[in-house]
Amino acid sequence: MGMEEEYAWVIDFLPGGRSSERSGEPIAQLCGERFFTLFEVSVKPGHILSFGQRIYIGQAERAEVDRIKKRLSFEELTGTARTELPNCLAKILQYREADFVGFFNRAGPLSVRLHQLELINGIGKRHLTQILEAREQKAFESLADIHARLPLMPDPTQLLVNRIMDEMQAKVHQHYLFVRPPRAEDR
Repeated sequence: MGMEEEYAWVIDFLPGGRSSERSGEPIAQLCGERFFTLFEVSVKPGHILSFGQRIYIGQAERAEVDRIKKRLSFEELTGTARTELPNCLAKILQYREADFVGFFNRAGPLSVRLHQLELINGIGKRHLTQILEAREQKAFESLADIHARLPLMPDPTQLLVNRIMDEMQAKVHQHYLFVRPPRAEDR
């Protein structure tokens, strides 16, 4: 199993399918909950999906999804999906908050000169020092706790959403923190 997504969140729903396809089967574009993998799926007839809805896409019987059609690159998303994606990522961050707070609590140096936290745009040497000092005194308990204890740092949820968006668009060339790196043939 390992790198499989079990749940995904709806970022677009096309009840009549793509206008370019004749089949007209309902499709949805989804963002995976664990590795932020982007998917296009065919939706079982009679199901209406809503933006930000969490649905099961694992190996067992699926309620809403007929089949996973393909993995998508960011460029293959619909305009609506691209617009909806940051809101969806913020919801996933809240849903999996403990994982991301854990990242702030556990992140370490990658080299003598570079710390994992510095890979997030908006966290430079000064914020890094503040984060490390604050977490040494007491581990962070929530994203809101990080924001409250480091008021001069930008909102951590927004920083994480921006980083995940950059990783999804392959704007990073190494050190993927949250997104499954693109397959070699997709680069």
